[in-house]
Amino acid sequence: MKRWLSILLLICLAACGDSRSQQPSTAASPATPGAEQLAAYLPLLKDKRVGLLVNQTSRIGQQHLVDVLLENQVNIVSVFAPEHGFRGDHDAGAKVSSGTDSKTGIPLLSLYGANKAPSAAQMQALDIVIFDIQDVGVRYYTYISSMHYLLQAAAEHKVTMLVLDRPNPNGRYLDGPVLDLAYQSFVGMHPIPLLHGMTVGELALMIKGERWITDADKLELTVIPVANYQRDMAYSLPVPPSPNLPNDQAIALYPSLGFFEATPLSIGRGTPFPFQAIGYDKFSLGEFNFTPVATPGAAMNPPLKNTISRGQDLRQVAAGGLDLSYLINWQQLFAANNATFFNSPGFMDKLAGTSKLRQQIEQGLTEQQIRASWQTDLQAFAQQRQPYLLYR
Repeated sequence: MKRWLSILLLICLAACGDSRSQQPSTAASPATPGAEQLAAYLPLLKDKRVGLLVNQTSRIGQQHLVDVLLENQVNIVSVFAPEHGFRGDHDAGAKVSSGTDSKTGIPLLSLYGANKAPSAAQMQALDIVIFDIQDVGVRYYTYISSMHYLLQAAAEHKVTMLVLDRPNPNGRYLDGPVLDLAYQSFVGMHPIPLLHGMTVGELALMIKGERWITDADKLELTVIPVANYQRDMAYSLPVPPSPNLPNDQAIALYPSLGFFEATPLSIGRGTPFPFQAIGYDKFSLGEFNFTPVATPGAAMNPPLKNTISRGQDLRQVAAGGLDLSYLINWQQLFAANNATFFNSPGFMDKLAGTSKLRQQIEQGLTEQQIRASWQTDLQAFAQQRQPYLLYR
């Protein structure tokens, strides 16, 4: 493959070798996100009209990237806001409105809701656009979908795209079904596994390289890789990536519990421990009680709002990768009580990227049988992603 990818650091391509049982490694030096390597990209911004797709995770130490760039006399024309907003204080699915940043006076342009992509006029006002958002490595986490639309707009309007890479806290896992494009949506846009084991920088390179956007060859893409990083490193996020992923435990459980959004159960939204509990009000697999309530900026209308829910406390369990046992065990309990488990089957299929997972669970297949069904696709993806990997 022609090396048209512009990367500012030398990289080493290596085999992916991911598995659920793999233990995180340690590094001699702390991982340094791309944003913190100012010397590598400030020259690219000199005398340029700059736009940014950023949120509360776009930090350099204790400062926001926007503030640091302004201190360095960078001409910031606009800031694009993804799901949860520029400051990360919007509930999942809540409307993100355009406006003006009260601190800097810079126009804020929403890329969530009806307008997922920048307009032609917004892109024509820019020479270069920066993506710097902390992802969690799960396909249905929508920041990578917003990145896709920005890549597409940059290609169409001949605007340079700069991705400041950050570690993937679930980077050592390659697991789950590969998305069938028949189920493509904003919670799953690319034919990648649920846990793809890639950083946003690597994904951007793959989106361009596999021509998952139109005019991919016209896109000028630069990635600033994370220094001192390898994908199996344990990495604790310094800033919660969204209101309902407040800590490392929630992030580790997110690939397994996200599917419960297509069921009537609570997974802790509206409590101090979202994505760290499972409960229901009519029957249960456990004795842990909790009551979801309206929580401004996180969950105003959580499932089972103001209802005592009984189930499992997962705050201290060992977590990591994709664990189907939670989904399978609760579905079996619902079936035994003649109750509907997947009350939003269409949404479940979008989250899974296929209808097969829901059908397999409803048919009573074991976790081992379900896992066996997607191994061939995982192996093919592991080879497909190889040219785009930046880290050991």
